Amino acid sequence: MFHYRVLSNKGVNAISSPSALDPNKYHLLPAITGTVLGVALNDKGLRESMETAFNEKPHVSPPNTPVLHIKTDNTHIGFGQNIPAPSSGETIYAGPSLGIVIGKVCSRVSEEQAEDFIQGYTLVNEVSLEETSFYRPAVKAKCRDGFCPIGPAIVDKAQVSDANKLNIDTYVNGQLKHQTNTDQLHYNVAQIISYISSFISLQPGDLVIAGTPLRTEQLALAVNDEVMIEIEGIGQLSNKVVFEGEQI
Repeated sequence: MFHYRVLSNKGVNAISSPSALDPNKYHLLPAITGTVLGVALNDKGLRESMETAFNEKPHVSPPNTPVLHIKTDNTHIGFGQNIPAPSSGETIYAGPSLGIVIGKVCSRVSEEQAEDFIQGYTLVNEVSLEETSFYRPAVKAKCRDGFCPIGPAIVDKAQVSDANKLNIDTYVNGQLKHQTNTDQLHYNVAQIISYISSFISLQPGDLVIAGTPLRTEQLALAVNDEVMIEIEGIGQLSNKVVFEGEQI
């Protein structure tokens, strides 16, 4: 089952299929309704690239638990909505990731219990400016308006055979620019949910961004680019980059 959120002249509705929707009457919203938490430094290649920095002052060693950040409400946009690029001209980067959607109140659960509290999965483009610190992810880099496309739907977990082995492809203007897989996550889905729930009671509709890859030039975006994230078995999420100040 696929779950979509749409906006029409009758308000916000939840539907199971967009096939009969008139695009002139309906608008796809982010697929979730709750808090969005992200896990930084959760890609094996990204961690390897930071190995030297990890062993320098002031940290001296790599983090030994997941590093979390929040994507605030102003960042959340749906399929087809525009991503505003900063007027300063700073480069923005796509952040392809699996989104884990919570289905019921989740507090202090073990790794073995974690899947019971997951409703399903969606796609996330965790857009960001270039970052200089991963220990304290910069709010200015990550929490700009429109910097978190989500959707277009939540796919029930029963339809996903193994969330830890899904191909993730990123296309820019129709060209394949980047490939990864959820098997590259340093902490897997169950470990992420168990850790976060050890001190945060996750609520139905909350979303956890599992982790993004190293943001190389392959993931750099410019105004008028169309960026599309595709996750095996989950779907496709497409958005256009526009100048800041244009209609989101």
